Amino acid sequence: MGVGESEDKKEMMHFNNTTLEKGETKVNTIPKRSSVLSNTLMCFMRQPSDSFLFCVHHLDIYAAGNEKMGPDQPLVGREIGSDFDENNDWKMYHGATVPGFPAHPHRGFETVTVVLDGLVDHFDSGGATGRYGFGDVQWMTAGSGLMHSEMFPLTNIDKDNRLDLFQIWLNLPSKDKMTAPGYEMIWAEQVPNIELDGGHVRIITGRWNEHIAPASPSASWAHQESHEVGIYILTVKDGGSVNLPTASAGINRMMYHINGAAATVEGHTLEKKYGMHLDSTMVTTVEAPNGEVRVLILQGQPIDEPVAQHGPFVMNTRQEIIQAFTDYQSTQFGGWPWSASDVVHPRNQERFALLSNGETVHPPLD
Repeated sequence: MGVGESEDKKEMMHFNNTTLEKGETKVNTIPKRSSVLSNTLMCFMRQPSDSFLFCVHHLDIYAAGNEKMGPDQPLVGREIGSDFDENNDWKMYHGATVPGFPAHPHRGFETVTVVLDGLVDHFDSGGATGRYGFGDVQWMTAGSGLMHSEMFPLTNIDKDNRLDLFQIWLNLPSKDKMTAPGYEMIWAEQVPNIELDGGHVRIITGRWNEHIAPASPSASWAHQESHEVGIYILTVKDGGSVNLPTASAGINRMMYHINGAAATVEGHTLEKKYGMHLDSTMVTTVEAPNGEVRVLILQGQPIDEPVAQHGPFVMNTRQEIIQAFTDYQSTQFGGWPWSASDVVHPRNQERFALLSNGETVHPPLD
């Protein structure tokens, strides 16, 4: 100690690089380790982590429908065929008359489509079709190749048509990429919608504590319980808080702000258009101090294989992508057996599914 320094400093203690006067008590000197690994601004297509590939949320408030089940409003000024302007209350997407996505191909992965509000008309090259919505989930395995259309018929002619839809792409491991294509329905009446002390959660796949979602298709990465694949739509009520269940080490977990107020997550703020990468082994508390908030949580064991993607095809190598384009050009994945690429069902059609095996299924009776 140099000449002129206070002798009182001899009585100071050093604790975790923080200097304390003798007799003081240091509280919480070691910063608490947070489950929040990153907090990142997202675009319209949320950035996923392995085993997921793609995630979007569509929230559109359409006007009353016209006689063709399109919006009864002018389309002037919209980029018809590619209408994705997020500044608008509603979008046509790739539709020209009815909003939605006319016939297009996929290979090598699965689409999980959750429709909380509104309707989707599905048609595909395997001869399957259906109408679903208002809480239903369609789980489509593109596998070796399938063309399908997803149109959003505006069936209400005297009031607005609201669409609240999530689409999530889940990868397939290389051994299952060429599995037979098809789809299954999880009707709204079958989806666990669990009330919590601080809000409620919809369990699309996986488990939330003791609550378990219906099984996914047998070829899906989500089918094996040890992969701990989970898709959860969590709403935390104003002033409430919810603890996320923990998962095993090595499970990737992402959480995305969907709508509502900002959330507080382990001392971090999850704002609109942001997504967090979380440590799934640690308890994570999601709080809504300033108003109700809704988040989407995706988790699962990574497939940990190379990903080669070009547009609607997801394989493991560039050569497999080239082969996918060759196969599609030569076979159209079975061809399109329907009258138009943007065909829809009649306005009064109820929810149903005609599967590729010829079986027709309906939502369960109350």
